[in-house]
Formats: sequence, structure tokens, C-alpha cells
Amino acid sequence: MASESRSPRLAVLIDADNASARIAEGLFEEIAKIGEASVRRIYGDFSGTRSKAWADILSRHAIIPHQQFAYTTGKNASDITLVIDAMDLLHSGRFDGFCLVSSDSDFTRLASRIREQGVDVFGFGEQKTPESFRQACRRFIYTENLLPKAQATESRESAKPLQSLAHAKRILNKVISEMESEDGWVTLSLVGKQLANLASDFDPRTYGFSKLSDLVRKIDTVELVQSPAGHLRIRLKPVANTKSQKSKR
Repeated sequence: MASESRSPRLAVLIDADNASARIAEGLFEEIAKIGEASVRRIYGDFSGTRSKAWADILSRHAIIPHQQFAYTTGKNASDITLVIDAMDLLHSGRFDGFCLVSSDSDFTRLASRIREQGVDVFGFGEQKTPESFRQACRRFIYTENLLPKAQATESRESAKPLQSLAHAKRILNKVISEMESEDGWVTLSLVGKQLANLASDFDPRTYGFSKLSDLVRKIDTVELVQSPAGHLRIRLKPVANTKSQKSKR
């Protein structure tokens, strides 16, 4: 466990074949919110055009490249090297967490194995990333949410959110309904923690909002208030109120 005197020490391992160099700036800004990126390594064939974009920005972010020539078609030496390095780093006992940057489901077992050791895994990948890998991570961040706004707009046909508000409503309703409370009210911070436990990839940015409180205010099945102490509290709207509102219409 990390001591109180320092930030969690993280090992950042990037699969260059399955991650765009356009996310680099946003990626390390996001990782800085979690802890200190003590190790920064990237794996791929930088002699080819596919990973050239990464090669151009390695020094800017102090990323150490691990060159893997593609000698044989269909054999991914980069993935194997990444896994070997991850296990070596894990057994060194020096790290509080791992950041695996890839959209490849092949890293599902690696993420699970690291977490079995009691170490956190934070995944970063595109929305197309298989659910198995997303759920194997303590938290999974969609890299589309890390792109600069201009690039994010260019990467999609429009600036529409990655997921609909209805999707967020289903998850939020489920979490609040399962939380025990004498009066039905729970703190928003606690709901946020439960959301992360239920869905590792839950992120307000996926629905077009920068903060959870902004997202919640758009959900019509919940109520959000501020307590005298300044804490935001939330609950599901009482069914009786909903029925009475319908009868008045």
C-alpha cells in the first residue's frame, strides 16, 4: 500500500498497436489524478508506420520504448513482452497500481492476475474494448474521453456523447436502490464509489458531463439536494410523488 506521504506509485504499460498516440496528453493528465507514473513503457514495432506517431512523442512524456520487430505475421511479440515485464514489475513489490493502455482483450488475464495480488489495475482503451477486459480492471477509462475536444469531434461524426442518458439512468437507479439508508438519502460521493464498483467503466464524460453532479441533475428519476454541511445527497424520487404528478396532468 502507498504511504500517506507520497502518491501511489504506478507502472504505465502501453500497447502501441492498440492505442492511439493522440491520447498521450490526456492519458498522462488522467494518470496524474491517480498517482505517480513511475514507470512509463511502450511496446510495439516502431520501424513501421503504425507506431510512428508514438515514436514522435516518446521523449515529450518520458516514455521508454521497447522495440519488437514483427518477424512473423500473426504473432504479437509486443503483447508477450508487455506481459513478461508486467509480471516482473508486479513481483518487485514496488508498485501500488498498473495502468494498462490497450483495447485488446488478450490482457484480461493479466489484469485479473495483478488484482489477485492485491494491486489495482486501471485500464485505458477505446469504447470497443471487450467487456471482459474492462471488468477485469478496478477502473476503466475510455480513451475517447481523453482526446482534446477538437480531436474528439473529428474522431466522431458529431460531438454526441458515447452513451445515452438512458444508459446512465439505469445504472444510477440500480446503485441507489441497492444502497441501504434510513430515509432513502445517500451522499453523492458514496454513490460515486458504488458506481465504480458496479461498472468499472462508468464515467460522467461518457455521457457528455464533466462531473457526476452535473450528470445526476439531468436524471429525472432522482433528487439531488445539498445538506447544511455542504454535502450533496441523492435519492430515488418517491413513487407516490410520481403517481400524484401523473394524476394532476
